[in-house]
Amino acid sequence: MEVLSPVSPTAPLTEKPAPSVTAAPPRNLAVDAYRGFVMLLMMAEVLQFSRVYRAFPGSAFWSFLSYHQSHVAWAGCSLHDTIQPGFSFLVGVALPYSIASRLARGGKFGSMFLHALWRSLLLAALGIFLRSLSGPITYFTFEDTLTQIGLGYPVLFLLGFKPPKWQGIALGVILVGYWLAWALYPVPGAGFDYASVGVPATWQHHYTGFAAHWNKNANVGNAFDQWFLNLFPRVKPFVFNGGGYLTLSFIPTLGTMILGLFAGQWLRAASPRIPMRRLLVAGAIGIGAGLLLHFTGICPVVKRIWTPAWTLFSGGLCFLFLAAFSWIVDVKGYRKWAFPLLVVGMNSIAAYLIAHLWERFIEDTFRIHLGGAVFPGAGDGTGAAAAGRGGAAGLLAGLVLDVPAEVVSEGVTGSRRGVSGQIVGHRSRCPRRLFDRRRHLILRGNSGTRGSRADEGVRPTRSGGSGRKRRAGGSACPT
Repeated sequence: MEVLSPVSPTAPLTEKPAPSVTAAPPRNLAVDAYRGFVMLLMMAEVLQFSRVYRAFPGSAFWSFLSYHQSHVAWAGCSLHDTIQPGFSFLVGVALPYSIASRLARGGKFGSMFLHALWRSLLLAALGIFLRSLSGPITYFTFEDTLTQIGLGYPVLFLLGFKPPKWQGIALGVILVGYWLAWALYPVPGAGFDYASVGVPATWQHHYTGFAAHWNKNANVGNAFDQWFLNLFPRVKPFVFNGGGYLTLSFIPTLGTMILGLFAGQWLRAASPRIPMRRLLVAGAIGIGAGLLLHFTGICPVVKRIWTPAWTLFSGGLCFLFLAAFSWIVDVKGYRKWAFPLLVVGMNSIAAYLIAHLWERFIEDTFRIHLGGAVFPGAGDGTGAAAAGRGGAAGLLAGLVLDVPAEVVSEGVTGSRRGVSGQIVGHRSRCPRRLFDRRRHLILRGNSGTRGSRADEGVRPTRSGGSGRKRRAGGSACPT
C-alpha cells in the first residue's frame, strides 16, 4: 500500500527547474514533526510528574503520567523509553537526504566523510560535556545519547553508500555478534555479591537461567567499562553505572540507526508516494521479533543495556511512529497542529541542550529576581514547586525555539540555497516577518513536501512572494 500524498503536487513533466537552482532534496516535514515529538518528550522531563505522583500515590492519572515519563527499571518499555531510539532512528532516516543534498551541491566522498567524522567527534564531546556539568573534572562517560550516536555515525555514513543488501548484512552481524558476545560471557556464580556492583541481592528484576547473561551490572558490558572507563582520569575508579547503562550500547544503537537508514531510503525511493505498507510491515516484524526473543528467553527486551531484542522492538515502534506522522502530515495534510513540533524538530540540538542546561538556570533566575516564593509549595512535598519550575522552563524554552528558522538554521525551505525556490535572497531584517513567512510556507506545503523533491522537479514559486504588500516608505515590517 503506497499512498500518494494529496498535498504534494508534482511538477508537470514539461517544466524544468531553473538552471541556477541546485537540485537538492528539501526537508521532510513528517520526519521533522516526529523528531520534534521526540524532543518534546525529552524536554517534558522538567515537569517532573514522578515527584507529583509521589505526593498523590493513589492517583491513577498521575501514576500513568509518571510511568510514561520515566525509564522502566529493566525489561519492558514506557513512552519515555522511546526517546533515545527515536532520536537514533531519525539520524538514520535523515542520512539519505543529507547525502543526496551534499552530492547535489558537488560534494565529494572524501570531504563528506571527513565532515561525518568531525560531526561524530562533536556529538561525542558534547555528550561528555553535558555529563560533566556537576563534576569537579571531566566525567568521561559514553552512554549519553549524543555520544552513542557519535560513536556509531561514521560506520552509518559508510553504509549509506552501500546497497541495501550490505546494509542488511551489517545489521545482522551487529545484532547476532553482539548477542553472541553476551551469551558467551560467563554468568556470575551463586555467591556473587551483587551489592558490589550497585544491585541489591533482592532486586526483583534478576534473571535466572540463560537470561542471566543480561543481568544488571554483571555482564560483559560492565566488565568492558570497568577496564575502558578507568583509562581516563576519574575522581574514583569506575565500578558500575547506577542505571546499568553501558559504553558498548553504541553497537546495537548503530543497528537502530541502520533501521532508520532503511526507512529513509524507502521514503526517498517511493517519493512522492509514501511506502506505508513497508513501514507498517517493518514495524510489526520488529515488535514481533523483539517480543519473541524476550518471551522465549533468548534475549530480553532491555533498553538500559540496548539488547538486540530491544533494537528490534524499539525499531518496530519507530517505524510505526514514522508511518503515523507521514500519514497525518503528508497524506492527510494536517500541518497546523504540527507546527510547534516542526519548530523543535528543526532545532533538535538546541532543544537537547535546553533540556539539559536550562532548568536549573531558569529556576535560579526566578529565585534571584523574583524571590524564593515564586513557586508556591516549595518544600511542602506536594510536587507543586516541581511542576511550576518545569512549566516555567518549558514555556521559556518554547519561546526561545519559536523563532524564525532563517535566524537559527537553514530552515525548512533551504534558504539562500535555492532548494525550493521559495525565499532565495530573502534579506528582511524583521524577525516577525521572517517568522510569519516561515510559518506560512510550512503550513501551505510548498516546501518540504514529497512532491517538490529533486527527482520530481522544483515547484515554481507564485508571483508576488508572500502576498503581503510592502508599506509605502520602504519598511515591510509590521508593528
